[in-house]
Amino acid sequence: MTNEIQNQNKKKYDLKERTSEFGKEVILFVKELSFNPINTPIISQLVRSATSIGANYMEADAAESKKDFQHKIGISKKEAKETLHWLQMITIANPSTKQKVKSLYQESHELVLIFSAILRK
Repeated sequence: MTNEIQNQNKKKYDLKERTSEFGKEVILFVKELSFNPINTPIISQLVRSATSIGANYMEADAAESKKDFQHKIGISKKEAKETLHWLQMITIANPSTKQKVKSLYQESHELVLIFSAILRK
């Protein structure tokens, strides 16, 4: 396996990096949107939920107990699910963003599945 493939695999499965990168991608995406009475509150909610995924994962990683870890992972999962909702709302308000939102939606959905799997273990 080449170093590039190893690095891609590491990045894909490193949840600290992955959740941070997702938050960054959402921030960069919303910076391209116009701020108006419809977009502004949706953008605010989207950025809050998307960046909260990583923040709560970081807290889970530093958890003081198994119960604390499960709680923080559960919050990360909830925030990822909430992000799915706000991405749908952005698409409704800005139909031209559908293609970019599709990739963000996919990543958020994958994070939901990952956190769900973690909680099942």
